[in-house]
Amino acid sequence: MNPLLCGLAANPGLPAELVDRLIGLADADLDDELARRDDLTRAQAMTLASRDESNGVRLAYEGALTAADVDPTAQPRIALALLDEGAGDPRWARLLAASVHVQHRERLAACPGLPPDVVETLAADPDIQVVAELALWGGPDVAARLAAHPHAEVRRAAALNEATPPEVLAALVAGEELPPVRHCLVCDREEPPFTHAPDCPRLDCDLRPGASCDGSHESTALEILRAVLENPATPADACAAFADHPSTLLRWAVAARPGLPPQVYARLAVDPTPGARADLAANPAIDDTLIRALVDDTSPDVRRALAHNPRVPLDVLAELAATTRIGTTPLPRIASATAAEVEELARSPHAAVRMLPARRRDLPAGVRDALADDPDAKVVSAVAAHPGVSEARLHAMVDRHGVQVLTGVAANPDATPAFLERVARHRPAVRKALRAIAQHPRATAAALLPCLADERARPLAARHPALPPTVVVELLSDPADPVAEAAAANPSLPLAVMDELTRRQTGQLGGRSG
Repeated sequence: MNPLLCGLAANPGLPAELVDRLIGLADADLDDELARRDDLTRAQAMTLASRDESNGVRLAYEGALTAADVDPTAQPRIALALLDEGAGDPRWARLLAASVHVQHRERLAACPGLPPDVVETLAADPDIQVVAELALWGGPDVAARLAAHPHAEVRRAAALNEATPPEVLAALVAGEELPPVRHCLVCDREEPPFTHAPDCPRLDCDLRPGASCDGSHESTALEILRAVLENPATPADACAAFADHPSTLLRWAVAARPGLPPQVYARLAVDPTPGARADLAANPAIDDTLIRALVDDTSPDVRRALAHNPRVPLDVLAELAATTRIGTTPLPRIASATAAEVEELARSPHAAVRMLPARRRDLPAGVRDALADDPDAKVVSAVAAHPGVSEARLHAMVDRHGVQVLTGVAANPDATPAFLERVARHRPAVRKALRAIAQHPRATAAALLPCLADERARPLAARHPALPPTVVVELLSDPADPVAEAAAANPSLPLAVMDELTRRQTGQLGGRSG
């Protein structure tokens, strides 16, 4: 790979005539980069698609190709992408349904809006994976019919399909009203009883780890049940009995379901599997009594999941914040807090609680500024990137807390160029702050130059359009390929340099080759 040419191929400032020149080099790496551009002409897109179907598939999904641009016989994967987007010629579906390539028929089975005769052809396909794909993506009628298929793999796919009618899913749970399963992937390949080793060394084996069949297709039967229990279209009353099932995976699936009786959730609250209890703790359907009981769970994963429950009471959330590493992901209950609740949390005597509203980015100005003036550096760091913080307040944050808040303030969208320059010059330097500056749209050359001293910030700064063109040109010779490639992708690169680089031959540029 030539990093400079690949960088140029991604450069948003590259003129159309130079894009044509790169396309003319017919290099696979360049083609891959060029296909990602959003300014390709139809002719350019068609050329790239003609040389590599993978690029054609990407361009089809992005709307750069139409049905008139594609030959379904020579470019079946591109045709399938357009069919998947609803932009293909319906006649292609009949052609591809008869393809000798299983992967093409399988991909076709996942496309929406197929003609009825094509659906029938795929439902009778000799390869069971094609039928399973149809069962997974088909509409209600197709899914309902295939849920009674004699092959377990097809039933498993129908169990996963949210379009499968609820009464059919309930029948899959109960195992009634459906003909018996006669085949599974295991007994298709091996004589029962057989259990597939999780560490199977066979390169040609595609059985799932641990798959087994003793004649009852037991591993796939368990997967069917799990799929049904996880399917939101399955009636809740069909799932309740599985809260006491011997299988951990089935109990786990039930724990996340809404609409179950309180006593079912109560049984799951003492499940021996922390993962099942964690999914239960995050379930918005559990009541306050159970929420308060789970606060004392021995597993930190359960308590962390409880903090992410959108219905957790604020007093419980405050308790969790003091005892559990919740992380920096915004909490649903905090996002839905009223203005009065936000103010109450921001006045808490506990810094861990004040940090909760500090992570919001839509705070009232008074609350935002009060948190920015907080004596605790962690609270200030949490609110530092909030829009609307004044330049004076950002400076004051750094004056009080120094390196503890630099990363947050550097990411503030309203940080002024002068402030970013101050942060970039700070000693000791904070590497994460430099990376934030290197990506900040307001960063100036003076702020970006110190970022070049950091190994991870250097390629980010090399791509920033505010970097002086002379520096960008110098970075083309950087010994680190990612830096040189980023510099070549910088829209501030002079057009004359772009022209010079594109005139050179693929595979060699200033001593570089790849």
